[in-house]
Amino acid sequence: MLRFPVIPGPTIGRDMRPSDFFPPLNWAHKITASNVRSDAFAGFTNAAIVLPQAIAFATIAGLPPQYGLYTAIVTAVVAALWGSSMVMVSGPTTAISAVLFATLADMAVPGTAHYIQLALILTILVGLFQLAAGLVRLGGLVSFVSHSVITAFTAAAAVLIAVSQLAGALGVHVEPGGNVIERLLRLGEHFIEVNPYAVAISATTFVTLITLARFAPRLPGFLIALVVGAGLAQLIGAADHDVAMVSSFPAALPRFDPPEASLAHVINLAPGALAIALIGLLEAISIGRSFAVRRKEPFDANQEMIGQGLSNVAGGLTQCYAGSGSFTRSGVNAAAGAVTPLSGIFASAFLAVILVFVSPYVSYIPIPAMAGLILYVAWRLIDIEELRHIIETSRPETLILALTLAAGLLIELDFAIYVGVIASLCVFVYETAYPEVAVTVPVQTVGGNRKFADVTTTDQVECPQVVVIRVTGALYFGSVDNVSRAIKSAMAARPRQVNVVLYLKSVRKLDLAAGDMLIELIRSVRAAGGEIHLVAGTHELHRSLERFHVIDELGPGHIHDSKTEAVVATMTHHFKRRICQGCIREVFRECDALRDGLMPTGGATADKKAG
Repeated sequence: MLRFPVIPGPTIGRDMRPSDFFPPLNWAHKITASNVRSDAFAGFTNAAIVLPQAIAFATIAGLPPQYGLYTAIVTAVVAALWGSSMVMVSGPTTAISAVLFATLADMAVPGTAHYIQLALILTILVGLFQLAAGLVRLGGLVSFVSHSVITAFTAAAAVLIAVSQLAGALGVHVEPGGNVIERLLRLGEHFIEVNPYAVAISATTFVTLITLARFAPRLPGFLIALVVGAGLAQLIGAADHDVAMVSSFPAALPRFDPPEASLAHVINLAPGALAIALIGLLEAISIGRSFAVRRKEPFDANQEMIGQGLSNVAGGLTQCYAGSGSFTRSGVNAAAGAVTPLSGIFASAFLAVILVFVSPYVSYIPIPAMAGLILYVAWRLIDIEELRHIIETSRPETLILALTLAAGLLIELDFAIYVGVIASLCVFVYETAYPEVAVTVPVQTVGGNRKFADVTTTDQVECPQVVVIRVTGALYFGSVDNVSRAIKSAMAARPRQVNVVLYLKSVRKLDLAAGDMLIELIRSVRAAGGEIHLVAGTHELHRSLERFHVIDELGPGHIHDSKTEAVVATMTHHFKRRICQGCIREVFRECDALRDGLMPTGGATADKKAG
């Protein structure tokens, strides 16, 4: 059952803990020698993986290659320190790179100094929007993203990542971008150009990694597989057979260089920055939450928003463009054995070392070997068992999963989140629009007490003078018509049971439409010669009934805390004694007392457990 999230209000200045200002205090106890070694291995592997990826993303964004590497270094450190996920690594992403290019392409020529300045200003605005969202505690909105949406989004991302790496694995050049079908069609057009040397390198890397994961999981499989792939490339002379290698890049680190911004820049860039901020938060929270669920770790969406916002603000001041959580880097990080966010910091440190000292040797790493590693990561991201579980257990969740997956594969990955959220809301509205409305009767329990059970599940007969109706679910404008129709149908099927006890189970409050419906029901019951009593067990519901004048319409003595009290009040004040004297059904325990004239006026029995 989908539920609306409870969004907490701001907590700044109230019950603040040191970890609220410095989140690493929450996971500092996990920093052991063994875990540091695991994080270092994962970080080194991650640094090697991100090299060609960061360069490619920067190209998509219309920026020089080094800006992708700067983004991979700076945002990963800040997001690791102030975020919430244990294994998510931030950096440049496909969706953000594409949206950034679409936002700036009409304002400046890609790659120029002016374009770079606009990209940095845009990145700072993105960070400020995200930081503000985290500080005002909007992370509760992530509850609208159901588990099925996350599962489907993860699967779609994995397929998209895999398809995007096929060109590199096959050794062909294909225009990037587009959905899965478009990418596959373009790849098919170049299939006759497949390079067998590239296929051999990618397949060897992939098989090596699978073998190590299966038989030697404690070894640094990603690093070994990458070395094996590079060694094979050198052995067969891959460079002489048109196998692409990782490109060299300038050996320089990012520096503090704030962009020069004007009010006109801010006004023009704000709409695009807001869109990128939203996409970035959805990506980061979805990725962080999916790994937290899989690893059974806590995840604070508000803290992650703050971490992402700070990382982009810091990034915009240090020659980086907007980044977010990276599915590929996070998947590599988790699969390589990362334990704490130190792995992301190690990845940035190793990447900085590579950038300064090892950049000439990076050109020996073949692109197919990198593709083989990323194909393995994509394969591991798809949770087949969870997909099967959702499909076998819930039709609504299966629908949400299918729509999200289809959007991710056939449209755009970031759009899949919107589709999933909308589908979840539609399912929620549909389910809450049809609360359970059941006629109940008291039945004897094993312990000798009573409970009210659905009349369709027991052979116990009903009282000829009252119908006890239970409403379970939300009572609001979207459900009042269905509830009213079901109650009137139950009453029409029992024309002689003119009195009604209405038990509003699980109803904490109601809106104006629900209040009007209850008032109309009260008048309808009284017009038929009966009386109605309500069971409202919460103070919040009492206040709602009072605010919408339902209690004024009912009059005193018609609101009760239990079904037993409501039934006794109805029997005492509204039953016809002559009908009771001729009745042999014995539906209620109080029937004998009422028939013999012993029922206390307005009283309640000691049988509270039935309520």
